Parts: sequence; structure tokens; C-alpha cells
Amino acid sequence: MRAYAYLAIAILAEVIATSSLKATAEFTRPGPSLLVIAGYATAFYCLTLSLRSIPVGIAYAIWSGLGIVLVAAASYVLYKQKLDAPALIGMAMILGGCLVINLLSKSSAH
Repeated sequence: MRAYAYLAIAILAEVIATSSLKATAEFTRPGPSLLVIAGYATAFYCLTLSLRSIPVGIAYAIWSGLGIVLVAAASYVLYKQKLDAPALIGMAMILGGCLVINLLSKSSAH
């Protein structure tokens, strides 16, 4: 269970870092730039910790799938970027895939 906690921290750190990229103004603003660097460093470190017991393919599928959805949600809130119906349907499918991997796949077993 600890591996999934590290993976969750990795995903949240990556979402924070990615969502902050626009605020860096091409890395000309120090505060957001440091947040991006710290976020990605934290994300990759925690991802490596999660790989102690989660297969890399499974961890990366969860990381990228949830990251896409959460970054889109953050962009909606922070930057008022709207999503159309096909984008929302695609993200629902991504979330469905993450659920299938975690609930039904034996590949995610430790």
C-alpha cells in the first residue's frame, strides 16, 4: 500500500509542476519556475519509490492517465481552459482504463 501512496504523491507533484508551467512565463519568473523544478524532482523521486513493488508499466499507466485528467481539471480551474465533449469522453475512458488496471488486472499484483 505504501507504493501506491508514493505513486499518489508523484502524480500530485507532477500535476502541480505541469500546471505551473504556464505561470513560469518561459522560466522568467523565479517562484513558479522553482515550483516546477521542485514538483518534477519530487514526482520522479516518489515514482522511483513506487516502483519497488508496482510494475513500471502499471505505475506509468496510472501516472499518465490520472495526470492527464488532473492537469486538465487544474487548467480548467486555473486558466479557464474549457474542454469539449470529445475531450471529456476521452478522459472518462482514461479513468476507466486506470480502474480496469487496478481492479481487474493481475499485472498490478505485487
